[in-house]
Amino acid sequence: MLDVSVIEDAEAAAVSLDPIRARLLAELAAGPASATMLAARVGLPRQKVNYHLRALEKHGLVELSGERRKGNVTERLMRATAASYVISPIALAAVQPDPARFRDQLSARWLLAVSARLVRDVGMLITGADRARQRVATYALDGEVRFANAGERAAFVEELTRGVAALVAKYHQPEATGGRPHRIVVALHPTVRPETSAAVEAGAPDHRHAEEPDSVPSRPTPLP
Repeated sequence: MLDVSVIEDAEAAAVSLDPIRARLLAELAAGPASATMLAARVGLPRQKVNYHLRALEKHGLVELSGERRKGNVTERLMRATAASYVISPIALAAVQPDPARFRDQLSARWLLAVSARLVRDVGMLITGADRARQRVATYALDGEVRFANAGERAAFVEELTRGVAALVAKYHQPEATGGRPHRIVVALHPTVRPETSAAVEAGAPDHRHAEEPDSVPSRPTPLP
């Protein structure tokens, strides 16, 4: 079982978003089970569970784990193909976000478009690497910093931009024979806490990260 699987097909995405099938995926991510076992867990007739399992299997979201004999019946034990799934923007190809349409380093929506492209590109790399039985050379850095005020955050952004720009200038070799371009994405956003997510889902506004009107940071210098 994979830790994360990327869904690129629109029909597979639609199948995974169905509430009942999403519940079945969650159950099968925890371990193999038959339609009879799942029916008891989710409170549905076995025939209906089988219908949903066939749809999930058709799109590669679940697979046969084994079989077991129960009386005169042979039950198929199914399992999820991954512990979790990410839907790639490719599934909505005609309307997927495109960071090239505009560039605003202080726009949360532009950050969302960049993040969507990251999911799309890394998903495509993973799919290709899996087919070729290779690994993808990637690196990720994740951390958290608490700023005393918006001014310090702005200073941090400026210093970070200068540092990354210096590294790019140092190592970028556009004419290198056999070289391969790599994309760099650096993001900074307020941390989302579990209680914040619950409040937003309930419809309550969250003002803890709101800034004063005069505290908007200056725009960082774009990377080359």
